[in-house]
Amino acid sequence: MISVTKLLCDSHYFGDSLRYHHSSSQSRHGTTSGSGPVVVWNCTRTCNLHCIHCYSDSEAKKYAGELSTEEAKAFIDDLAAFKVPVILFSGGEPLTRPDLLDLAAYAGKKGIRSTISTNGTLITPQVARELKEIGVGYVGISLDGIGENNDRFRGRKGAFELALRGIHNCLEVGQRVGLRFTINRHNYAELGAILDLVEAEGIPRVCFYHLVYSGRGSAMVREDISHAETRAALDLIMERTLDFHRRGLEKEILTVDNHADGVYTYLKLSRENPARASQVLELLRANGGNRTGIAIAEVDWYGNVHPDQFTQNHTLGNVRERPFGEIWTDTTHPILAGLKDRKPLLKGRCRLCQWLDLCNGNFRARAEAVSGDFWESDPACYLTDAEIGLEGGESRAVSG
Repeated sequence: MISVTKLLCDSHYFGDSLRYHHSSSQSRHGTTSGSGPVVVWNCTRTCNLHCIHCYSDSEAKKYAGELSTEEAKAFIDDLAAFKVPVILFSGGEPLTRPDLLDLAAYAGKKGIRSTISTNGTLITPQVARELKEIGVGYVGISLDGIGENNDRFRGRKGAFELALRGIHNCLEVGQRVGLRFTINRHNYAELGAILDLVEAEGIPRVCFYHLVYSGRGSAMVREDISHAETRAALDLIMERTLDFHRRGLEKEILTVDNHADGVYTYLKLSRENPARASQVLELLRANGGNRTGIAIAEVDWYGNVHPDQFTQNHTLGNVRERPFGEIWTDTTHPILAGLKDRKPLLKGRCRLCQWLDLCNGNFRARAEAVSGDFWESDPACYLTDAEIGLEGGESRAVSG
């Protein structure tokens, strides 16, 4: 996750303390030294929508074998013991789980910040008040287009208006809320309109996700935008972030799932604002790039632990059998061990890139989806050979 607002404007929000802490890039098992990872818990596979890019391939039905309330609380106890700072309740649609609010409140009592990733359609005024009352730190509501385009992606007519209503309901009670937008070929042209919506509706935060080829999204490899379009998207996001800042509109703008964004931002600033560029370089060094298997973990509805939510084909253990912290620090699993020290295993452009210390090999799920090799280059890296230091197939000296 790249905070465009932090890099361009030096603004500070909660997540920046985890992303850009001086010990972040040195930690082997968590967000910072002495802390565990952010844990995405896909607490249910059930969903009331049918999104075409869903990584969990969810449907509107009950799935057997999901963690019970008692098992979920024991799991949260384990996370607290491992000093996990944040739990992200996801799905499926987490609000279809009847005990979700109880579990979020329980996590808060254990010192873990609760956040929720939701399609927003079930956030009534009453639900919004309850989220606020139990101390949920943040609610991320997904939109993947304006109006009918979003509804087509979400598989339900009216989903856009219901999601927008969910955002309004959160804003009205003071519940911190933001918008999530996954960029792809079918909604790329609406990127500006989404930023307009963020301003018009007073939405304080927006996360722009790059497409990851996983779950139903694995069939969307050809639906990703081109490298040139990705660069144009980042240019627009950066331009609008600076515009919000200049006009005194407090907006937290982030991009997610492509750490080439950090390098691209630095290179652009190097030409336009060298003084700020040097500060950004230090932030990116502190961050350490993609930290799947280190600072981000995923646990599915059955209690299986995975490196992140997009690598559910690699299971590290199950929290019904062993505590989460024990699983997360057990490097006998070759994928987990490799992720904690991945640079020697990377191949192709990733291995030769002069910015490897800033990006850390980007997203392994995309590499595996396209090449079949977990350690191959991420095909969504849009930096040119010249920008990553390749000349005639050889790499220049790696940047400090």
